Amino acid sequence: MYITTVVPAGAAGTTANPAGIAIAMIIYFVAMILIGVYGYTRSKSLDDYMLGGRDLPPFVAALSAGAADMSGWLMMGLPGAMYLSGIFNGWIAIGLTVGAWINWLVTAPRLRAYTEVAGDSITVPSFFSNRTHDTSKIIRYVAGIIIVVFFTLYVSSGMVAGGTFFHSTFGWDYHVGMVFVAGIVILYTLVGGFLAVSWTDMVQGLIMMVALVAVPIMGLFVIGGFGGVAAGLSITGDNSLLNPLGTGLDAVGWMDWVSNVAWGLGYFGMPHIIVRFMALRSPRQATPARRFWLGWMVFCLLGTGMTAIIGRAMSEQGIIPDLMPKDGVEGNPQETVFLVMGTKLFPAVLAGFMLAAILAAIMSTVSSQLLVTSSAMVEDIYHGATKKELSDYKGVLLGRITVLLVSIVAALLAIDPTNSVLGLVSFAWAGFGAAFGPIVILSLYWKKLTWQGAASGMVAGAGVAVLWNKAFNNGDASWVAYTHLYEIVPGFLACLLVAWLISQATWRDDPQILEEFERAVAIAKGRPDPKGLLVAFEEKGTDSAAE
Repeated sequence: MYITTVVPAGAAGTTANPAGIAIAMIIYFVAMILIGVYGYTRSKSLDDYMLGGRDLPPFVAALSAGAADMSGWLMMGLPGAMYLSGIFNGWIAIGLTVGAWINWLVTAPRLRAYTEVAGDSITVPSFFSNRTHDTSKIIRYVAGIIIVVFFTLYVSSGMVAGGTFFHSTFGWDYHVGMVFVAGIVILYTLVGGFLAVSWTDMVQGLIMMVALVAVPIMGLFVIGGFGGVAAGLSITGDNSLLNPLGTGLDAVGWMDWVSNVAWGLGYFGMPHIIVRFMALRSPRQATPARRFWLGWMVFCLLGTGMTAIIGRAMSEQGIIPDLMPKDGVEGNPQETVFLVMGTKLFPAVLAGFMLAAILAAIMSTVSSQLLVTSSAMVEDIYHGATKKELSDYKGVLLGRITVLLVSIVAALLAIDPTNSVLGLVSFAWAGFGAAFGPIVILSLYWKKLTWQGAASGMVAGAGVAVLWNKAFNNGDASWVAYTHLYEIVPGFLACLLVAWLISQATWRDDPQILEEFERAVAIAKGRPDPKGLLVAFEEKGTDSAAE
């Protein structure tokens, strides 16, 4: 049965020149597929398919990490939240910026070095296993299962966003739009692998940044500057919209604030983001990559916030439709504010490129997540279970089959169009941040992490995050303050504590682990490596930001 999603008046299928928008979309889709073909010609081995041969320039690494990170959440979920509640939800953006900057600073160089020192690991689970010398492979199974479960949920959020996009823009059936977006992403991910995904993500990251700068600037021009924005918001009578503390910091308010800022913790455990660190040409190239990324993220998040606030003011003045949710009507119309402004403020072809930014956000993340899920299934679960050496041909083939299967499951989960993009993303984000974040940090900065501690910590982190999310959605008034605490916080702390306690109990001196740890630290800091790996890094690429 088809369930109608909320479509703002004048949005679905009533664009002044849908043909112009369609032309821009076709150009965009063709470009993505051509990049996929380019990636296919370069992906000859499993290492090429999964990590691009560890030859990613810093500019590509930075923008592809940003685009893979943000998803439809950047263009739909966060603007929708700020459209409803004002700049208080901007603390999410601040927490993300700080968390990601620290991640690039402290994680990227050391992870790039350590993954090659520790058995030339090409996936996050294989790094955990090689780092702790887990001969049982238990840690690879645990991490691989967590990746498959949470990324399937995450991918489904992108498909929800894609279906909503085409329904709201062209009046398509939600499910047709969902399948169309999924098909394009699957095509270039299946064909091109990591290189195709990274280069398409870079292009899509540029499109997203340009659109998130252009839309709020045009909105300001149309509404009459910041004075017009203030006048529009005053109509609501809600002074909290422009208050950084929202309605105030009582017990519930404090929990909301902590929860918003705590989104930044998730970065340390996001496999589809930190895999870009592993693919850098050398550890030292994390520095220029971090600078490129910071500029991109600041522009994008500021543009997102301004789009939401300006859009709310334009709604109040009748310039664009009212996008507030209505009782008894299904859907999340507030999450279409960027889409509605893009079609309203620009001529058809330009509007098409603005709207392509939403697809860029959706598709860049879905493709990266599919690839990481594929690598977990092939390298960590299948390879670990069979203990057979995989030929490059068979490894790539199995990876492509996994992409297809995970996409089908995610599409089934996305059938219900009333799912919130932000809700699905926040749950998956918490699961990864709680399960992997502390383990990544401990593996890079604490010598005594054991495989028993890492595996136990991952189970504890993911389990607490899931239970917290479910247990505190029961409407019990006595728990009201705690129900507002984002599940990543207790999950992250549980993982950290359990991993530390179990590692303390199971640690036995291992000279090889200690030697690898010291080598990774030396390489990350640019010091001489007695094994000669640093020489290989220097021969592979320079530190030039121009690369």
